[in-house]
Amino acid sequence: MTSLLITDGVQIEGRLKPTDLRCKEGELIAVIGPNGSGKTSLLRALAGIELDRGLVLVDGEDIAQAPSPRRMKLLSYLPATRSLVWPISSHDVIALGLPSPDDRRIDDLIQLLELERIATRPVNSLSTGERTRVLIARSLAAQPKVLLLDEPLANLDPYWVLRTLELMREAAKAGSAVIASLHDLSQLTSFDRVILVDDGRIAADGTAGQLLQSDKLAAAFRVERHNERWRISLPADPLSSR
Repeated sequence: MTSLLITDGVQIEGRLKPTDLRCKEGELIAVIGPNGSGKTSLLRALAGIELDRGLVLVDGEDIAQAPSPRRMKLLSYLPATRSLVWPISSHDVIALGLPSPDDRRIDDLIQLLELERIATRPVNSLSTGERTRVLIARSLAAQPKVLLLDEPLANLDPYWVLRTLELMREAAKAGSAVIASLHDLSQLTSFDRVILVDDGRIAADGTAGQLLQSDKLAAAFRVERHNERWRISLPADPLSSR
């Protein structure tokens, strides 16, 4: 199968080393790594928001050359921050994700994310979890070929964690490549593929089963699996921590 997303040497000075990546349509991919490892930098480079060097192609198109309406169809990006300071309605925030007005699509998304009660409320009056759902709806609006989601499960209650995972899977089944950064390692088995980012580079790339048993994951996070639970990795030399 031809890769839907192709990157060649994408780089952000001081934060993301030159990186090549290939993703196929239908893939649901988790990006993990310790704080400051470069997860957000990778997603922002893929989205073309910050990109000092390199090339990003989606379905053969250079996103840097695509006009804004076309870019919305190629990819969307959900930022890790949920800060929305403008006193505009949730309905209008979702509309910002569309290349042209489409009230029917907005209504469908409001129903899908169960936003009816808050659709007319200004987003700066909503809880963080509510704003997350509004922004997820915006990221889905144009049905992009590539979904880039930075911490989409953060600030959500258990129902919406599970429901958001379902929505991500549905987008992948519809043919999109979905790439989401996570902190909760217990969610990795929901994904087809896991990319470990450490020190501004891709340190490992494989299935959840492979990564969860990987020495590279243990070294990056300084934790290890023990009796189906996680524990802090002990230093090889007990004197080394003194």
